[in-house]
Amino acid sequence: MTTVSVKNKKELTKQEEEVLERFKEFQKAMIEKDYSKLNEIIHDNYTLTHMSGKTQTKKEYINEIMDGTLNYYKSTIINPTITIQDEKAILKADVTLDAKVYGMKGTWTLHSQQSMKKIDNKWYLYKWDNT
Repeated sequence: MTTVSVKNKKELTKQEEEVLERFKEFQKAMIEKDYSKLNEIIHDNYTLTHMSGKTQTKKEYINEIMDGTLNYYKSTIINPTITIQDEKAILKADVTLDAKVYGMKGTWTLHSQQSMKKIDNKWYLYKWDNT
């Protein structure tokens, strides 16, 4: 069963495809509760802001995935667009998540914007100062 899919993807350059693949890895790691992969993909400076407005550090976010507070079951990335400048990328997409978060089960479509940075030839979710 595919847990992460992409819909309405335009033709991407090789580097844009790398960014999208890394984001897909992140989504899959959330679903599989893969601590090592989440810890690898998310840079230490990253913060995540939920649709509720709650902001979490990398450690807080990963801990809530691991303890079952945040449960992700399926992710669909829709209309991804990727802008790359030097070693920085911005991925924008609608992401439909089937999840149970803070006790509420449902399917939500979120307007997602992720900033990423290429470090040692790998892309990481990264919080820039001016994002």
